[in-house]
Amino acid sequence: MKYRTVVMYLEIGCFVSCLCGWMLVCSTLPTEYWTFSEVGSIVLTTSNYYSNLWRDCISDTTGVSDCKDYPSMLALPVFLHACRALAVCAVITGFFGGVLVLVGMKCTKIGGSEVANARVTFAGGLTYLVSGFCGMITYSWWANRVITEFVDPNFRAQKFELGAAVFVGWGGSILLICGAAVITYFSGKEGLPSSPERSRRRPVSYATARTRHTYNLPAKSSRVTLVPPIFYEGRKSRATRTTTKTGRTFTRDSFV
Repeated sequence: MKYRTVVMYLEIGCFVSCLCGWMLVCSTLPTEYWTFSEVGSIVLTTSNYYSNLWRDCISDTTGVSDCKDYPSMLALPVFLHACRALAVCAVITGFFGGVLVLVGMKCTKIGGSEVANARVTFAGGLTYLVSGFCGMITYSWWANRVITEFVDPNFRAQKFELGAAVFVGWGGSILLICGAAVITYFSGKEGLPSSPERSRRRPVSYATARTRHTYNLPAKSSRVTLVPPIFYEGRKSRATRTTTKTGRTFTRDSFV
């Protein structure tokens, strides 16, 4: 199997993983079960308290339930505002990450060259990573707050436990981070230059390459000329013969 085919299948699998993770993260926002608590007030009646980023709810065993939004945004703690912002950022960046990865994947054949598509996929993988980390920070911060209040002996208010939405959000964030990491690695390996210093180096021209490696330059000469070595050898041989002829000395015995 070719390398391109393997990368294409990996991109499809990671894209499905990121898409499922993004859907899980989106499903936790309207869910009320981020925290819950059971209080048995009467023998036959049990009240269930649960809440999320937007509202508080209460229900009992008789089937009566009631939800109430938080009364004032300005009266909310900074912790809740930060969790809301991170959760919304996770949903938005996950959407744009899916669009970018879908455009740049090898199987869709949308866009220009292979390098351009790889760079688009790399941008989509980074966007998916941002979405996964935003979701992970949101659920981990919320869980840390709930656990800290639950184990604190000095906390006198009603104590809550972790709801199902937090665990679903953790699973979705892990799928986002793992899938985006694989997409980013393979697309960055193909779309980004591996050695920037080598690409910035000036390429060797044809004349320079032939002059340095093919031809022998004459001694004490700074000019570059494209003359084959046979020419120099011929000149040298003729000059040597001339010198030998003119520089020969005759003695008295040679005429005899």
